[in-house]
Amino acid sequence: MFQGSMVALVTPMHPDGSVDEDALARLVGFHVENGTDAIIAMGTTGESATLDEEEHCKVIRQVVEFSAGRIPVIAGTGSNSTREAIDLTRCAREAGADACLLVTPYYNKPTQEGLYRHFRAVAEAVDVPQILYNVPGRTAVDMLPETVERLAEVPNIIGIKEATGDIERAREIMRRCGEQFEVYSGDDATAVELILAGGRGDISVTANVAPRQMHAMCAAALAGDSTKAREINEQLMPLHTNLFLEANPIPVKWALYAMGMIPAGIRLPLTELSESHQTRLRQVLEQAGLL
Repeated sequence: MFQGSMVALVTPMHPDGSVDEDALARLVGFHVENGTDAIIAMGTTGESATLDEEEHCKVIRQVVEFSAGRIPVIAGTGSNSTREAIDLTRCAREAGADACLLVTPYYNKPTQEGLYRHFRAVAEAVDVPQILYNVPGRTAVDMLPETVERLAEVPNIIGIKEATGDIERAREIMRRCGEQFEVYSGDDATAVELILAGGRGDISVTANVAPRQMHAMCAAALAGDSTKAREINEQLMPLHTNLFLEANPIPVKWALYAMGMIPAGIRLPLTELSESHQTRLRQVLEQAGLL
């Protein structure tokens, strides 16, 4: 249903932390113009954990409005509360999002059975295509392939963003779930290998700053051109690495600020990129031709 380079869009903010709607519109246009294949609005890179439900839904509505049907919009609607995840997913469907991306519940560390029941409950409550999101390094819970296999049987659960960077894990999910279940990378540094192994794309942080290059890399990998895909990926590797100098989305928001795309705003408890890292990230952006 979705494939290629799918940007995990930042949420631009004024210095006081309020959402900058004008900058948000510019970012959507930037991605349309540069070939991004889909936008993820209000994913974890969009600081979903620090926007309240009203703000969360408003940003999703605005991204749908600004995209005007030119690019698919996938809404981040995950929560560690099943009721809240249902409410956010319902809001996204009503806003016109093409699909929803739901991160595993963070902090409360559910069992595999709890994960299964959580995602099944959301899928049964809201009739919209849904993509699971497994990122144990951020959530402290790991959704195992056998649980994903069970959830793949739920009709409107269409795929998973697998952010462990473990290609063998991704292959196992593909074997268990079949060709109709989409597997996406959530780890830019290993995304090209996952796509070459049969994945359908990359839900990307790097695409925020280098959308055209990420589209080209994913397109080459999807076409089976491993040489070209790996060459582009090698050029992008300094970005893949240095956009995680501090916790995401701190570095990527600073990079977009340095590029003149957004204001410097970010919400506490996240803070602006440390000065000690700014020189290095600026060098990487310059080397990539982005400054």
